[in-house]
Amino acid sequence: MGLRGAAAEEGKGFDLQVTLRLLRYLKPYRREVIKAFGFMLLAVIGNLAGPPVIGYAIDEGIRRGDLSLVTATVLLYLFVLGMGLFGLHGMFNTMASVGQGIIRRLRDELFEHIQMLSMSFFASYETGRLISRVINDVNVLREMITFSIVGVARDLLTLVGIVAVMLSINAPLTAVAGTAVIIMLFLANIWRIYARRAYIRARTAVADVNAELAESFNGVRVVQSFSREQYNYNRFRNVINKENLDASMRTALVAALFFPAIEMIGGVSVGALIWLGGTLILQDALTAGTLVTFVLYIDQFFWPIRMLAQRYNTFQATMAAGEKIFTLLDTEVEVRDAEDAQVLPPIKGHVRFENVTFSYDEETIVLHDATLDVPAGTTVALVGHTGAGKSTIINLLLRFYDVSSGRITIDGYDISKVTQQSLRSQMGVVLQQTFLFGGTVMDNIRYGRLDATDDEVIEAAKAVGAHEFIMAMENGYHTEIQEGGALISVGQRQLLAFARALLSDPRILILDEATASVDTRTEKIIQEALERLLQDRTAFVIAHRLSTITGADQIVVLDHGRIIERGTHEELLALGGKYRDLYTMAYAEPIETAA
Repeated sequence: MGLRGAAAEEGKGFDLQVTLRLLRYLKPYRREVIKAFGFMLLAVIGNLAGPPVIGYAIDEGIRRGDLSLVTATVLLYLFVLGMGLFGLHGMFNTMASVGQGIIRRLRDELFEHIQMLSMSFFASYETGRLISRVINDVNVLREMITFSIVGVARDLLTLVGIVAVMLSINAPLTAVAGTAVIIMLFLANIWRIYARRAYIRARTAVADVNAELAESFNGVRVVQSFSREQYNYNRFRNVINKENLDASMRTALVAALFFPAIEMIGGVSVGALIWLGGTLILQDALTAGTLVTFVLYIDQFFWPIRMLAQRYNTFQATMAAGEKIFTLLDTEVEVRDAEDAQVLPPIKGHVRFENVTFSYDEETIVLHDATLDVPAGTTVALVGHTGAGKSTIINLLLRFYDVSSGRITIDGYDISKVTQQSLRSQMGVVLQQTFLFGGTVMDNIRYGRLDATDDEVIEAAKAVGAHEFIMAMENGYHTEIQEGGALISVGQRQLLAFARALLSDPRILILDEATASVDTRTEKIIQEALERLLQDRTAFVIAHRLSTITGADQIVVLDHGRIIERGTHEELLALGGKYRDLYTMAYAEPIETAA
């Protein structure tokens, strides 16, 4: 089953592997957990000691008219009550600290792991679901750790203690309580089946909402361009969010049926106890204090049962959330450094593709036996129809994917045998869709080299022609820009991307249709920036505008994953092959071939 399918999988009621992995996260907090259990014992003792004290005050103080004894027992009751509350506070406060520490560690691990995952993962896993894993599912684990781990022990110990004390006081009254417990356990067993289904459905619906929101907001320009606002709203309102509502209402209905039933059984039990206890009192077989003690214990007795039922719901959610989280953490990083990977030393930029074949899905080959030699300092342009394999070459060079066969070398070093960090740190990339991060203009340019000074950032911006429009902004280089740079034009974003790339001073530069979305005037500015950017660097340029790559040292023409032509602009025109056809179509007029 794929990852996306796992998001909707119902999972197991109990998963030993998930449970053991969760418990391992508690290992660094052993002392805190032991401390929490100590507080828990105080809370249990305080709760168990209260009813007998009240019963003793009634039988020995009130019935005999001994006010001093009543006062003493009231003070004792307040003491044990305070001890119980202190223990409860200490237990939850300690486990809350443990829970926060564990979710921080889990989120750190998830963030680190997700950033390392290969591009193929992000092509199939929705961003909204990733956010749901990191935020919602981790919060479910926090709730389990904070309230349920020690809480379950407290509830069980309270139940055992109450039963033991009640049996020691009066067996017939204990039997009445026991009958009620059997009925409650029967109802709880039925309820847990429906609660599990309802909760997992609700979790899946929340993930669907997150995925839909992320997709709609990220694609808001396309939505508005095609006037799809109403369609998206109707889909969200009538399908996605309605399913979320239905799932939540189903969960609420299951809870609304179970907990009132528990309350009713508890009320009936108290009534039965009062009737039976009253009969025994009239027969002088029971004291009023003992009956009050039993009534108080019955109230305490049903509370842990209610909480255990509630914690079962949390437990089910934890199993489902834990399974999704660990499935994500266990997702294999397809492109990873070899165990003996070496650091790539400073390079000159001589790139060789040696009989490289590649397939994204191990079925359809998208690059066939490609051999390409690009000397250091050379600009090579990749041209061809959509799907010809241009971006694949770039992805393989950046090692976003590993080749299926053959190898790629830089200055003689096989890129599969060097660390990814040392490889990519010597490359610069400018994409057609430039992504800008939340922060200032200077922060975004400095993203190319975090230790760059302000002067170096400004110098890079001047070199690519971005300084003028930056200074025209409200706060110049310190202007805050929104995530994605929505309020900056496409051309301005591209210039910032060029400045970012220039600042990083890469030996190999990759331009993936970097001028495809800009107007002619901006393109002229960018072409001037490119002259500075490409100087003394190896460059791979993908361009649909063939006019932008006529000066390339080498033009490589791809068709259905095969290199079919290579040469300079003039050589390929003279050849009269595929490149000539592409160039002719670009200008829609015949081109005379030199004799």
